[in-house]
Amino acid sequence: MHEQPLEGPLVGEDGSVGYRGVTACQAVGISYRQLDYWARTTLVVPSIRDASGSGTQRLYSFRDLVVLKVVKRLLDAGVSLQNIRRAIEALRSRGVDDLAGITLISDGTTVYECRSPEEVVDLLQGGQGVFGIAIGGAFKEIQGSLSHLPAEPAAGPQPLPAVPEEPPAGDELAARRARRRAG
Repeated sequence: MHEQPLEGPLVGEDGSVGYRGVTACQAVGISYRQLDYWARTTLVVPSIRDASGSGTQRLYSFRDLVVLKVVKRLLDAGVSLQNIRRAIEALRSRGVDDLAGITLISDGTTVYECRSPEEVVDLLQGGQGVFGIAIGGAFKEIQGSLSHLPAEPAAGPQPLPAVPEEPPAGDELAARRARRRAG
């Protein structure tokens, strides 16, 4: 029987890889005290093996480390641990078990789940939807719209036509504007 190293990944009999607390702390950039507190208060529980008494060690999966890193980044952004906990509990109550597979964003106070470029949900306000704008999506949409619309040169002001153009048939607002300009 060979001994497992004190740091680095531990390989189980089934080939799964797990990381001890010391390694998790180093990878994520948190203290062992934080890691222990988060595990004891069920904020982030190790999915491979939890401590079950004296002498046993927690074993974290790679995905657990990702969640730990997200919690740390939210803390670094100024979000309180209480709000982080509420956000994660809201996700779990909705049945989101794989926290590593979602995108969270924050303004430093609250935590939002970004479900798509258009849908962002405030996790601390009972899942209330908030408005999100994907700038890249808007950029592509405008490019597509402009591809079949006329453009004008940007060189200085252009003189107005002497005779007002006829508005398209049925465009009452354009007809009123044309009459106002003419008259």
